[in-house]
Amino acid sequence: MPKYVIDAHRLIGPVPFDDLPADPRGEMDRLGIDRALVTHTLSLYSDPGAGNEALLALGDPRLVPVPVVVPGETGEELPGVRMVRLCPERHRFDLTGPATLRCLSALALPAAIDLDETSPAQLRHLTERLPGQRVLVLNPGYRRLRALGGLMDDAPNVWAEIGTVNTQGGVEWLAARFGAERLVFGTGAPVADDCGPRFLLDHLDLPAEDVERIASRSLEALL
Repeated sequence: MPKYVIDAHRLIGPVPFDDLPADPRGEMDRLGIDRALVTHTLSLYSDPGAGNEALLALGDPRLVPVPVVVPGETGEELPGVRMVRLCPERHRFDLTGPATLRCLSALALPAAIDLDETSPAQLRHLTERLPGQRVLVLNPGYRRLRALGGLMDDAPNVWAEIGTVNTQGGVEWLAARFGAERLVFGTGAPVADDCGPRFLLDHLDLPAEDVERIASRSLEALL
């Protein structure tokens, strides 16, 4: 089992039409997750500005804020932030448009993007336009492994979250092809299940050093 675990993809706040815990720390303790990068649900589902304000007021070192950025609306000054999240489909903006490129250039921070919010082609275009931009692909799933692999081949600044790569040998295939240093642990909880990804992490058929990388060190290097 890894000694230290950081969840790269967790939500905090109310979720519409669902009964989920408001505070993730109890579940994190139960599953042995030491820290988590968190995005406020209000930023995802409703008002990015208000959600980011609530997120940045948390003040708990275990919960690392990942605000949602909407180019031209949420501002480009986020003191103390180490990663931002982009939702081009949900918030209706062009991922590779001039406003987004200007915003990301000004922020100079890694960006987390759910693969369902975009496409490998759009992400490839983004990394071509901004060669220094670091991108963490969230929720890649296992059915799109070939497309994800092609993207990671072409774009060395792309990392992948493993929580939904829940097919036998899928994470091991990615690690063999790209190195464990480009894979990070994440769950998408509490909207998605966190027990499955945590079980997967503990049972990867990889050297212990690679498991430690995926559990926390790859994400620390990305940030």
